[in-house]
Amino acid sequence: MGRIHGVHLVVLLILGMVLSSWCQDDEDSDNISAVYIVTLKQAPIAHYLAEARKNSQGLNGDTERLSIHKPRSINISRTDPKYGSYIARVHDSLLRRALKGEKYLKLYSYHYLINGFAVLVTPDQVNKLSRRREVANVVLDFSVRTATTHTPQFLGLPQGAWVQEGGFKSAGEGVVIGFIDTGIDPTHSSFADNSKHPYPVPAHFSGVCEVTRDFPSGSCNRKLIAARHFAASAITRGVFNISQDYASPFDGDGHGTHTASIAAGNHGIPVVVAGHQFGHASGMAPRSHIAVYKALYKSFGGFAADVVAAIDQAAQDGVDIISLSITPNRRPPGVATFFNPIDMASLSAVKVGIFVVQAAGNTGPSPKSMSSFSPWIFTVGSASHDRTYSNSITLGNNVTIPGVGLAPATQNDTVYTLISAIHALNNDTTVTDDMYVSECQDSSNFNQDLVQGNVLICSYSIRFVLGMSTIQQALQTAQNLSAVGVVFYMDSFMIGFQLNPTPMKMPGIIISSPEDSKAFIQYYNRSLERDITTGKIIKFGAVAAICGGTKANYSNISPKVMYYSARGPDPEDNSFDIADIMKPNLVAPGNSIWAAWSSVGADSVEFQGESFAMLSGTSMAAPHVAGLAALVKQKFPNFSPSAIASALSTSASLYDKTGGPIMAQRAYAFPDQNQSPATPFDMGSGFVNATGALNPGLIFDSSYDNYMSFLCGINGSAPVVLNYTGHSCWVYNSTINAGDLNLPSITIANLNQSRTVLRTVINVAGNESYSVGWSAPFGVSLKVSPSHFYIASGETQVLSVFFNATSNSAAASYGRIGLFGNQGHVVNIPLSVIVKITYNTTINS
Repeated sequence: MGRIHGVHLVVLLILGMVLSSWCQDDEDSDNISAVYIVTLKQAPIAHYLAEARKNSQGLNGDTERLSIHKPRSINISRTDPKYGSYIARVHDSLLRRALKGEKYLKLYSYHYLINGFAVLVTPDQVNKLSRRREVANVVLDFSVRTATTHTPQFLGLPQGAWVQEGGFKSAGEGVVIGFIDTGIDPTHSSFADNSKHPYPVPAHFSGVCEVTRDFPSGSCNRKLIAARHFAASAITRGVFNISQDYASPFDGDGHGTHTASIAAGNHGIPVVVAGHQFGHASGMAPRSHIAVYKALYKSFGGFAADVVAAIDQAAQDGVDIISLSITPNRRPPGVATFFNPIDMASLSAVKVGIFVVQAAGNTGPSPKSMSSFSPWIFTVGSASHDRTYSNSITLGNNVTIPGVGLAPATQNDTVYTLISAIHALNNDTTVTDDMYVSECQDSSNFNQDLVQGNVLICSYSIRFVLGMSTIQQALQTAQNLSAVGVVFYMDSFMIGFQLNPTPMKMPGIIISSPEDSKAFIQYYNRSLERDITTGKIIKFGAVAAICGGTKANYSNISPKVMYYSARGPDPEDNSFDIADIMKPNLVAPGNSIWAAWSSVGADSVEFQGESFAMLSGTSMAAPHVAGLAALVKQKFPNFSPSAIASALSTSASLYDKTGGPIMAQRAYAFPDQNQSPATPFDMGSGFVNATGALNPGLIFDSSYDNYMSFLCGINGSAPVVLNYTGHSCWVYNSTINAGDLNLPSITIANLNQSRTVLRTVINVAGNESYSVGWSAPFGVSLKVSPSHFYIASGETQVLSVFFNATSNSAAASYGRIGLFGNQGHVVNIPLSVIVKITYNTTINS
């Protein structure tokens, strides 16, 4: 693999400081510079390559005629730098001609997935660019944000999918996963190249490894085969902190290291945190290769201009899968949510055969909270798995109180005296002096003689959530005072707050419920003995034993959809109109996930200095699916992105380990007390089934042309489609509604009396006969034709699905279609119907 050096970043950082000053000092507040993404009418190189591939494969139809032809003097190939430099010169020439000596700064030239550039300009300059005939679209840059040891076992990989691929030593081999995230720590053992067998970099991949002081030569290997970073937009805004964010692919946050290891980390890496052993880690596809495109940063998140540059580079390098554990900070404005630079770059990636997976977002559980919108992007929600860690404390009155904390127990079940921090102050400290002294952040405030050999009680408030106080600092205080353990009780204002287990090197526990915390404090106070005359404490009578929380517990009531996982239906625009597209596509493990952690990772302060961290979020769920998609890609190398999506979707599980329906948490506060059976708008097709996805039987396939016909069918979209893709909607003989895309699901936002929906399946297994069963959504009658069919290997079958409203309702209802093959294949198709209008139509049962 090649290398590039970071000298140009020094120049850009200096320019960024100058230009950010220029932006801020401009006297005309209406003419302040900002970053804009400009796309040109000429199609990017990816479109020509896809055309060439289609023609070479002998596909019929001239459905992608272009009104602007590629430059005849350029001999296009994906890796040829001549074309990129040619396009960059075209962009530079356009800027010079349009802005004629004015100040501006071009940040990126996009040429592979999008023909355009990111530029720092004023609104007046934007108007000048918009009037140029070569320019198709100008969009203001926007911000984005970041949205395992046991999960391979929970997903059945060792006995299932990995066996089909020849074991973990070959699972994912030959597949490259590109991560658009916060970078990677290349020193972590999860990314080491320890293979004693041939492990070549795939021939189709051409990425390079950037070399900087933070990311020295030798950081890449046959596992980590490319690493670059993109920060030009952030630098020009003056928000880039070089000491925290690292002007290199190195991960100063931890999030990117975590997600990369979930998908493709090495197998069998010991997980040791706070001195405790928590098993061995493995990625879902431990033999696949990792390519890193850092576009998010610790101190500010990220910006679309940098993310688009990262996606463009990943596609040009030849990745097979792109993992996006990021979501926009706001719903994209305009004609439809699908028309934004990130989603449209992803559409071009899909056109050249790249499977794009994205986190749904952590904005649940309310309806329409989805942050991943487009049908060509595979959207993943977060679910629990069966492993949990619990802790408890047994009081001297024989009451046991539950809590959390990855901590050892007190020795030999011995009870120790409890002493509250506010009762252990030294003579120079009072609560009046420091109202937060009970959070145990400074050992100098306390009397060591009182605390030594006892269990220290500290309070846990919102300040811990905000990072103003930390568990680790409280533990350091306890250690400095020679305490034997620590108990944190929850502030009464922290109602329903959810805590992840926190590592502790000494015995400790966080009582996570305000009610249990109240009972604990009542026991402590009642056990105090005070002088009748002075009221001073003369004896601390409360005692307790901490039971410890380093051993895992396993539950059958899993998976369940987590309260924070974003929900459908899919919002089509800012008016909250609903698209006929099911989101999320499915759910995967995303809660309490152990994975690799950067040596300087600061995203979760409790894991600072550790080599592994336990995090929760849809950011953790998406890379699970990226890794599993690599297994599908390995087995079916010719599968299109939509075929991979279909294999994952139609095989998904609908049931938890008890055989009951998967449940969905419905509230942030007390989520386990507020849950009900999950719907397709909670979990999509269901919970990912890794082994089933490798033997789907039938698949639903959609092409780039199908997606274009759908986009052209959106009212008022024709100019926007032309602006983003360089393609005119008149090229497409007919347009289609979202519900007519050949997806492995059916969503109808508005059923006005009746509707027929067609789906086409392709048999990727042997000859088989199928019977069709279904359950209709409430208020709808349903019929599927044919109800039985025989399909030979490689052949197609069209299914007609007839919906008829039987009652007027605006409440969503759900059903399913099942295709049951006589060779054991089962294909699951979820149905969702929202508004139903009958107009008193006579209903025939």
